[in-house]
Amino acid sequence: MKETTLRFEVLMPHQNPTVPVFSFAARARDVARIARIERAGRDGAGQLRGFQRPQIAGHINEIRDYLEKPGAILPNPIVIGFTDSAIIETRTAVKGQHGRIGVLTIDVSGGAPGWIVDGQQRFTALRDIAEAEGRDFEVLVSGFICKNVAELQKQFILINNTRPLPKALVYELLPQVQDLPKRLSNRSQAALLTEALNYRSGSSLKGLIRQQTNPRGVIRDTVLQRVIMTSISDGALRLYASEDALLLDKGYSLISEFFHAVQHVFRNDWENHTPKTSRLIHGTGVTAMGYVMEAIHSATGTDEREAFAAGMRPLVGRTAWTAGEWCFDSEKRRWNGLQNVPTDIKQLAHYLVQVLKQQKRVSKVA
Repeated sequence: MKETTLRFEVLMPHQNPTVPVFSFAARARDVARIARIERAGRDGAGQLRGFQRPQIAGHINEIRDYLEKPGAILPNPIVIGFTDSAIIETRTAVKGQHGRIGVLTIDVSGGAPGWIVDGQQRFTALRDIAEAEGRDFEVLVSGFICKNVAELQKQFILINNTRPLPKALVYELLPQVQDLPKRLSNRSQAALLTEALNYRSGSSLKGLIRQQTNPRGVIRDTVLQRVIMTSISDGALRLYASEDALLLDKGYSLISEFFHAVQHVFRNDWENHTPKTSRLIHGTGVTAMGYVMEAIHSATGTDEREAFAAGMRPLVGRTAWTAGEWCFDSEKRRWNGLQNVPTDIKQLAHYLVQVLKQQKRVSKVA
C-alpha cells in the first residue's frame, strides 16, 4: 500500500515571505505523485480550468530520446506550484550560506495536489520513461506554495511571460488574476468581455471566437480584444469600463447586439465562412467593423440590433468581403488583398465610415 504522505528535505531561499519557495531532488515517479499537468480548458458552463498549453509531441520525443542515453543530465528544474495539501517547516539555517533547510510534507491521499508550472514537456518525457522502461530518473524540483489558485495563476503568468508562452493563453488567463503589471492588466477587461461573448448562452458570438480553449473558433480572440480595448479607451464602452459587472452587462449586450446585426445584414458573407474566405471574419474586417459600430452608436446612441442593422445597410452593395474589389477613392484593392496590418485596417475603416457619412448627408439633402 502506497503511503499517503510524502516528505522531502528542501532548501529554502529568502524571497517572498508570503509565498514560500524551495528546491529539492525527487524521482520522476514521486514527481508524478505530487504534481499534475492541468491543461487550459472549459467546463460545461464555460468556466476556465487549468492553465497549461497543449503538449508538443516533437519536443517531448526529443527530450525522451536524450534522456535514454547513458550520459544524459537534466539540470533544468521542474517548477511546481501548490495551494493546499502541502506544508513546509523550517528546520535550520544553512551555516555560512544564505537560505534555510526545511521539510516539505505533501498529502497525496486525494491525488497529485500540485500543478506543473514550468517544465511540462520535461516532466512528460520523464514520466514516460519511468512507466515504459522503469528508469526512475532523479530530477531537481523548484516549488512554491500559494494561498489560492488565483495567486498560483498569477505566478504562472509572471514565470512564463519572459518565455515564448502563447499570448492567447496569457490573455485568456488574465480575467482570473489580480495585481498584474500594467501592460497585462490593461487587456484584462477586454479578455473578460471576450470570454463572456464566447461562452454565454445567447451571445451572437458564442463559440465563434478562437481561443486556446476553443481552437475551433473562427474569429481570433486578440482581434476582438483589440476592438473592445479601442472602444473602452475612446468609444461606446468607455461608459461601462468603470466596473467589470457593468461591462459584462451593458458592454456585453452592445457588442453582442452589434455582431448579431452584422450577421444579419451580411449573412452571405458571414455564414459558413472563415478568415480565408471572407474578409468580414478576418482580423481586418472585424477591427474595421468596430469603427462602424462606434460611428452608428455615436450618431444614434443605439445598443440594439435593429438600429445597428438599419445603420449599416448603406454598406450593402458597397463591400467586397468575399469577392470583387474594394474601391478606395482612386485605388482598387482585390477583396482578399487586405491584410491584418494597421495601414489596411485604417484604410478599410475610413472607407466604411465615409460611406455611412455620405449616406447621412444624402438623406439630409433629400
